[in-house]
Amino acid sequence: MTNAPSRLIVGISGASGVRYGVRLLETLRPLPIETHLVMSRSAEMTLAHETDLKPAEVRALADVNHAVADVGAAISSGSFRTLGMVIAPCSIRTMSEIATGVTSSLLTRAADVVLKERRRLVLMVRETPLHLGHLRSLTALAEMGAIIAPPVPALYIRPDSVDELVDHTVGRVLDLFDIDSGRLRRWGEAPPEDAETGD
Repeated sequence: MTNAPSRLIVGISGASGVRYGVRLLETLRPLPIETHLVMSRSAEMTLAHETDLKPAEVRALADVNHAVADVGAAISSGSFRTLGMVIAPCSIRTMSEIATGVTSSLLTRAADVVLKERRRLVLMVRETPLHLGHLRSLTALAEMGAIIAPPVPALYIRPDSVDELVDHTVGRVLDLFDIDSGRLRRWGEAPPEDAETGD
């Protein structure tokens, strides 16, 4: 059997942290990965609160865009092969729909398909504190094969900016798909810029 096409689904839900999804798309843009974006209506509202970007500018970063209401889109079918899906950020509502299998939009339907096809689903769940119901749903998702990857900042890199924290988190998420962002400062290794210059 041939290898799966280098396609990655990127979902952006309405949780705080929309910057992670945007940075993920920006990072993937120069790489040989075909990105398929589905963004919820709540994500568009969050985008306006947290950035100066317009939804059209974010959509322009992806190779293919899918309307959140288009449940007949290619990514809603298991026969459409992908590497998997990242939801960055992932709201509790989105997480809960995926955990129950009762999906109401293309965002959660695509995630459900990724799970049923045993592909990689990474959920950057953005909520704190978590109550027992949240934790039980997250446990159920982990048991189904999802990877729960909250965007927890790595302070050991001694960041000078929020952008550095975002880049590091995005790089760690892409590692889960064996995709090297080229921007990740790895523990025990020289920073990418030092490695390139030999300094």
